[in-house]
Amino acid sequence: MKEKLYIRISSNCLSFAVGDDQLGTPLAYEDYPIRNGIAMAANMRNALKDGELLSRGYQRATVLIDSPLMLVPIQEFNEDEMITSYHYTITGMEGNQVIHFEIPNLNAVAVFCINKDLKAVIDEHFANVQYIPLAYPIWNNMHRHSHMGVRKKLYAYFHDKRMEVFSFDKNRFKFCNSFDADNAHDAVYYILYVWQQLGYDAKHDEIHLSGIVPERQWTEEALHHYVQKVEEINFEC
Repeated sequence: MKEKLYIRISSNCLSFAVGDDQLGTPLAYEDYPIRNGIAMAANMRNALKDGELLSRGYQRATVLIDSPLMLVPIQEFNEDEMITSYHYTITGMEGNQVIHFEIPNLNAVAVFCINKDLKAVIDEHFANVQYIPLAYPIWNNMHRHSHMGVRKKLYAYFHDKRMEVFSFDKNRFKFCNSFDADNAHDAVYYILYVWQQLGYDAKHDEIHLSGIVPERQWTEEALHHYVQKVEEINFEC
């Protein structure tokens, strides 16, 4: 079977898509209405019983997880120290299982976490499961985009009332962090703060926005007050 099921999990969203490995594009998409008040693992069990796509018997799944992550250069990554380093860097995740995903084209390893019960439900149902950070497809797309032209580029990807801000230096992350961003004013402040810290040039370098941008028109206009080139890129994730 060529098709693979893609599962997207965030704090308030559970959705599924079927993609063809050869085509690299989704063939079908389904949002599952999660029930507040019960754990995501319980919602996943319900979805496995009730979801239309999930009833087709797919055995291969890629799970996109939205959780706090830590990026480590590949040459410095030590799996034996991964859990300790993650909990030292990111607090409040002690009840979750820490996992990692290598990103060779960016010379990085993403360390993140998933609820143990949720992972157990998924692993029990699918024979072959791959767990990746939610932003990974966006990083890949933007990294390819970053090689277009000679200008330095800062990217902001909005999702689930949060914002991932990142940039690249050739085949490495130059910067990558996430911020709460359901408020457009805060989003603009964080973007411009990172822009300033990286020393980018207001006339020659670029800001690129993607995802669900809060108050989209106001946000773009506010950034244009300080940066000449601000564009929107429509990559879905």
